[in-house]
Amino acid sequence: MGEELITAGVTVASAAVVYTLAAARVIKQYERGVVFRLGKLLPAARGPGFTMIVPFVDRLRKVNMQIVTMPVPAQDGITRDNVSVRVDAVIYFKVIDASEAVVRVEDYRFAVSQMAQTSLRSIIGKSDLDDLLSNREQLNQGLELMLDSPAVGWGVSIDRVEIKDVSLPETMKRSMARQAEADRDRRARVINADAELQASQKLSEAAQQMAATPSALQLRLLQTITAVAAEKNSTLVLPFPVELLRFLERAGQPAPAPGAEQEPAAVRDSAPTSPAPAPAPSAAPEVVAPGAPDAEAVAPATRAEAIEAAKAAGLASPGAAGVAGAAAEPNAPAAPPASDAEEPDGRQDPMVSGFEGARTRQD
Repeated sequence: MGEELITAGVTVASAAVVYTLAAARVIKQYERGVVFRLGKLLPAARGPGFTMIVPFVDRLRKVNMQIVTMPVPAQDGITRDNVSVRVDAVIYFKVIDASEAVVRVEDYRFAVSQMAQTSLRSIIGKSDLDDLLSNREQLNQGLELMLDSPAVGWGVSIDRVEIKDVSLPETMKRSMARQAEADRDRRARVINADAELQASQKLSEAAQQMAATPSALQLRLLQTITAVAAEKNSTLVLPFPVELLRFLERAGQPAPAPGAEQEPAAVRDSAPTSPAPAPAPSAAPEVVAPGAPDAEAVAPATRAEAIEAAKAAGLASPGAAGVAGAAAEPNAPAAPPASDAEEPDGRQDPMVSGFEGARTRQD
């Protein structure tokens, strides 16, 4: 009898141990347990620690309450300004109601992932390229609101959403690089022009001050020479005033004759240069016989009077009279040279012979 009691006690103890092992559950700190008894959800979720369920009657499902980091696959889309982009993001969410997360949706992770992809494509189509590149904070907030609205009914809370990268086509990257370079060039030119304006104003003020005190300009020149010479240069550049060069140029020119009227420089420079005129042929020398009256004082009106005057002077030859007549007539042609005195038949011109006789008598 005693053995039967011992055997029964051991059997009951063994059954209790087996039941305990089958009913015992351990829930971690970051988990919550949702119990289904005969397929019906119990209202209270089991907290962390040791808990018991009815074996073969209850089914316990553990739900992680930690924040989940889920990458959103890259989505291709066209922005509002018709630019093709490829955007990927990351989403952070957690379960706030374990029972809703288990009952409301079959797989809350997959549901959140699909909703994030569709919301991201919607954000791409509603935004401009500049907003995607520079105004990401506002886009992140809009994407978070789009995801949080349906996720609340699933017992899921969206903690934050971040757009990670925006991939652009190579042609668009080159265009944006050229635009950025042009913008930097424009700013550099504006800054340079502003600096030139300020420098010109300061130089104008300095010029006015130096004009009031000419010695300041000389002191400034000496300071510049000192600054250049302090760098151990073998060549010293000394500025030379142009006004001094002009003064030396004017001083080197010959002074005009007194009383001579100088032609203005503008007229002299503008007058066209013409070749020098050919020298006029020299007239035959005028021969005046000794004792003859001055030709300027007594000018016979006719050839006959000239011949009479020559006869009175002692020149009886016809050649002498011809010479005297030629001298008396200012417009008469000059006598031919000696080489041409002889005529083609070998005879000598009587005017030339008379001129030679007159010259002989004068000697």
